[in-house]
Amino acid sequence: MSEPLRLILFDVDGTLADSQNAIASAMVAAFEGVGLSVPSRAEVLSIVGLSLPQAMAQLAPTQTPAVQAELVAGYKRAYMDRRLAQGAGHSPLFPGAAETLAALNMVPEYLLGVATGKSQRGLDALIASHGLDCFVTRQVADHHPSKPHPSMVLTALAETGVEARDAVMIGDTSYDIDMGRAAGVCTIAVDWGYHPAAGLGADHIISSFAQLEPLLQQIWKA
Repeated sequence: MSEPLRLILFDVDGTLADSQNAIASAMVAAFEGVGLSVPSRAEVLSIVGLSLPQAMAQLAPTQTPAVQAELVAGYKRAYMDRRLAQGAGHSPLFPGAAETLAALNMVPEYLLGVATGKSQRGLDALIASHGLDCFVTRQVADHHPSKPHPSMVLTALAETGVEARDAVMIGDTSYDIDMGRAAGVCTIAVDWGYHPAAGLGADHIISSFAQLEPLLQQIWKA
């Protein structure tokens, strides 16, 4: 009997890509652009994973919707300008990410996907800059409610025809893990991202990409 298809979903920022400096610098430009004091780096990193409107509502809760919308627009402009200037160096991949994706992509029953708070444009640019052509489903903020709503994961399951029991969500924030749990899939937290992994309530935690493939084999053998 053939193995069922398995879906491996990855968050991007803080999980696959080390975009901390890129996010922080774009946030500085956005807030300074409207004359507001810039949130602390810790505050900025705490909202990574949320869609931008929700992120700005958390970072600038006393501002009007119009100002929050200006912050979103300013962030997008600054982020894109820096990405165009820096190319692949703008958001480098974490050590082992590219090699692990390549190895998983060679397993016939594995399907790889992305569920990210990034925009379609931002994700497409990152994939192109790093040559990551392995994702069969790409869920982005443009088409879904913000994490932790399960829409991204549920849509990825529907697109691939994979059952929830045969899927995992891998991420670094509470938004990723809560989204995966809400969709009924197994959750894996990485401990190199933006929220402390031990407090996320994930089913599993890994501290390097080298641990991922053996863990997946263990999960699906069980």
